[in-house]
Amino acid sequence: GRVFYLVSGHAGPDPGAQGKRAGNTLCEDEYAYDVTLRLLKLLLSHGATAYMIVRDPNDGIRDEAYLQCDKDEVVWGNLVIPVPQRERLQQRSDLINEMTEQNEKAGLSNQTMIEIHVDSRSHDTETDVFFYYRPGSESSRQLALKMHQVFLQKYRNKQNNRTYSGSVTDRNLFMLNETTTPRAVYIELANIQNDWDQQRLVLKNNRQALANWLCTALLGE
Repeated sequence: GRVFYLVSGHAGPDPGAQGKRAGNTLCEDEYAYDVTLRLLKLLLSHGATAYMIVRDPNDGIRDEAYLQCDKDEVVWGNLVIPVPQRERLQQRSDLINEMTEQNEKAGLSNQTMIEIHVDSRSHDTETDVFFYYRPGSESSRQLALKMHQVFLQKYRNKQNNRTYSGSVTDRNLFMLNETTTPRAVYIELANIQNDWDQQRLVLKNNRQALANWLCTALLGE
């Protein structure tokens, strides 16, 4: 009975933030897409209804460290992604809102939008995974806090030699404000410019761990 709309950031004409590692270009949209796709697979395996809003016709889950940057992504329904940013975001929110209404009419009221991005800050800035929730939405705030709690616990279990400093805040972002799902959370995975943070992206096991932990929080296990 749970419905999830998964949005990986940017894509198509906009690769998002970019970083450099070992002579390779890291594109935000490719790494956000891979983690989101892994999360989709997990949610479907648990019987959830889940929609991958941004879709790549020839890229599935990839295990290589350096994911090729391309611009062939589309959105649900094989719609071409517009160049202007506001049009891109409006296209996605309109799709999600239409499906939200359809699923609501079908009796599916437990609906959530998750958007996944990779942050870009100065090269020497390390960041942990952090969460934005829809302003004024208590259910969105509670979900973001649950995600933060899961990550905090996983860090304690897996990396007890360092602390977890991810944050939970509300933010007036277009996709949080314009979507009509009961809950909406926007996630930043890492600083794509930072050498340490890049390991969270280029190592396949780390990308899978991110998806695993997000799934754990979403399903309340």
